[in-house]
Amino acid sequence: MDLAAGRRRTTRRRRVPTEVRRFLGPALLFALWWAVTGLDLVSDRALASPAAVLDAARELWRNGDLVDSLGASLYRVGAGVLFGVGIGLALAVVAGFFRTASDVVDSAMNFLRTIPVIALLPLIIVWIGIGESAKIFLITVGVAFPIYMNTYAAIRGVDARLVEAGQTFGLGRFGLVRSVIVPAAAPGFLVGLRWALGVAWLLLVFAEQVNTDSGLGYLLNSAQSWNRTDIIVLCLVVYGILGLVSDGLVRLLERMLLSWRRGFDGT
Repeated sequence: MDLAAGRRRTTRRRRVPTEVRRFLGPALLFALWWAVTGLDLVSDRALASPAAVLDAARELWRNGDLVDSLGASLYRVGAGVLFGVGIGLALAVVAGFFRTASDVVDSAMNFLRTIPVIALLPLIIVWIGIGESAKIFLITVGVAFPIYMNTYAAIRGVDARLVEAGQTFGLGRFGLVRSVIVPAAAPGFLVGLRWALGVAWLLLVFAEQVNTDSGLGYLLNSAQSWNRTDIIVLCLVVYGILGLVSDGLVRLLERMLLSWRRGFDGT
C-alpha cells in the first residue's frame, strides 16, 4: 500500500514540468515583494514597488543605459569565467593525475583559497591598473578556485575499481581518461561550474565599483547616489535573473552530458 501510494505521489509530481516547479520559488518572492509594497508595509524610499521598477526598466531601456550596462557586465563575467574555468581545470587535471604535481599544486591552492578574493583588489590595481583587465582578472581568480577544488576532488574520488576494470579490458592511459575518469569526474566539475558562476556575479558587483562608467555595478552605484531605489531594485532583479539563467544553462548542460547517469531526485 505504501509503495503504491508513493508511486501515485511521484506520478502526480511528474505531471508538473520541472521548469514550472522551479519557477514557483521566484514567483513566491515576487508575490511577497508585491504584497509588502502594495500594502504600504514599507515606504517607496526603502523598497520600490514592482510597478516603479518596471517603469525604471522602460526608462533605462529607451535611453540605452540598461542595454549598455548589461552588455558590459556580461562581457566581464564571460571573459572572467572563460579564463577562470580554463586555469582551474588545467590545474585540477595536472594535480589530479600526477602525484608530485598534487603535492605542490594542491597545497598552494589550499593556501591561496583562504585569502578573500576581494582583498586582492588593491594589489590587482597595483599590478595591472584599474582598467578592464583588473575587473576580468578579479573574476578569473574567484572562478578558478571552485573549479579547481571540485574537479580535483572529483578526479581523486574516482573509484579505483573502475580504473582496474578499465585496465582489465585493455584500456591504455588515454582510454582510461576518456572512458573512465572524465565521465566519473564530470559531475564534480559541473558542481564547481555552478558554484563558480555564482562567485562571478558576486565579484562583478565589487569589480564594477572601481573606476568604471559602465556595467550593472556602476548603474547600481549611481542609483544610490541619485537615491533611486527603483533602479537599485531593478539592478538586483537583473542580477537574480542572470543568476537563474546561468544556473539553468549549467543544469541543461548537465542533463546533456550526464544523460547516462541516474541519481536520487528526491521523494
